Amino acid sequence: MNIALSEGLRNYVAERVASGQYGNTSEYIRELIRRDQREQDDLRLRAMLEEGLASGAPVADTPEDWEELDAIARGRRD
Repeated sequence: MNIALSEGLRNYVAERVASGQYGNTSEYIRELIRRDQREQDDLRLRAMLEEGLASGAPVADTPEDWEELDAIARGRRD
């Protein structure tokens, strides 16, 4: 994979690598991608939490709910 960066961005990346925190440009780019992945995971989790909070008052689980979850976990969903 190749990416094109402006001179300013290339210089910035070179400075980050020269700081010693990253061994090379590829390590720096991989870390940025991993950070973005974590941020996206956090956004998805936040959205699910907000959806749950907005879904109304909680309802107690029933034994049937647990049986259904057990069946799903075991791959036997009816």
